[in-house]
Amino acid sequence: MTDPHLFSDAAGSLRGTVTLASLSGVIQHYRDGDWQADFVSATGDLIQDQSAGAYEQFKTAVGALDLDVHCVPGNHDVRELMRRAVREPPFFYCDKVEANNWLIIGIDSCVTEYAGGGINSDEYDRLDKAIAASNADHVMVCLHHPPVVMGSAWLDSVGLGKPDEFYGRIGASGKVRLAIFGHVHQAYDNTHHGIQIVGTPSTCRQFMPRSEKFAVDDRPPAYRRIELFADGRCSTELIWVKNA
Repeated sequence: MTDPHLFSDAAGSLRGTVTLASLSGVIQHYRDGDWQADFVSATGDLIQDQSAGAYEQFKTAVGALDLDVHCVPGNHDVRELMRRAVREPPFFYCDKVEANNWLIIGIDSCVTEYAGGGINSDEYDRLDKAIAASNADHVMVCLHHPPVVMGSAWLDSVGLGKPDEFYGRIGASGKVRLAIFGHVHQAYDNTHHGIQIVGTPSTCRQFMPRSEKFAVDDRPPAYRRIELFADGRCSTELIWVKNA
């Protein structure tokens, strides 16, 4: 799940959507279904109002799932507040987990006081070391900013900087099979440099695809089911939650 944009006030709304209510609807949809996750990956913009209280709302809502929750920051997050909020299990900040012959790792793609993204050398080095130290044959990378062109002029101005460097670094080991991102409030699924790149819509409002200027879409909240197989295959299913 990604981009819940929560407020400390439970009634806080973003572009006409009460974000805690829409996140709660997404969570309830998952709980009502028969698909069982092993953990949650939350790819940024957990909050909107830069408050510690908004992170508490996130922890209460998502903690009800009784799953580990692996989080990376987005441009609306406040790193210092977020680190403190999600530093103890079942919450994790830019951490890693190994399961079923996969290493899943979160990296920080944020640039302070800038909506666009960038990954510094220390973060790439941390990624390289984690891959080298892991016995897993396959890797999934989680980040906030899209390393792809979305075909939307305003969104593409705040995507991940230096995408060629990104693909060079994550591709060096030959183990990265999948990278997932948030930020764009719309769906994306394509292959670049032999790596599947997947973006997921927000749990609140969506952005209009391929729009030159900022515009919102009327599509409902969403989340994505991802399945990772020991042989390196992965499958995804996008779930739109119409009544959230």
